[in-house]
Amino acid sequence: MSLITRLIAYAAEMFGAPVPPSDPQAEGHLAAIALLVHVARVDGSLAAVERARLVRMLEGRFARDEAEANALITRAIDMDDETRDVADLVALIGRDTPEAQRRTVLEMAWAVAAADGRVQEFEDDLVWRLGQLLGFDEGQITAARAAALAAPVGGAPA
Repeated sequence: MSLITRLIAYAAEMFGAPVPPSDPQAEGHLAAIALLVHVARVDGSLAAVERARLVRMLEGRFARDEAEANALITRAIDMDDETRDVADLVALIGRDTPEAQRRTVLEMAWAVAAADGRVQEFEDDLVWRLGQLLGFDEGQITAARAAALAAPVGGAPA
């Protein structure tokens, strides 16, 4: 549960207002995007090439168009900023999420890390940790890396 969601629930409880229903799938999707944002910003900034790659990956998957993708990225930046550790974001995605969807997130993380044409050591370490947190073993993480890096530089993994 995000900080904002917790604050809304707390305020609703304090003032006796109904708690707005949350959509666990939408929160899981936003958490996945926040993970991708975290990977992109691990070096301290969200570079234009990384943001462009994120937009292309989100369009058709989580967003209908570029404007919606950019809005999701903005929300994901906020979520990443208010999260202490990437493990918290992975927990929002959930271990019960189908393996294929978790693998897609992992491949997308590798693709974001490689957006500038190369994966830095700290990006590699972070995405490797994400793979472990998502429940994958060494061979599966290596395979996801290979699949993502084989995708065209301008594109996104399937």
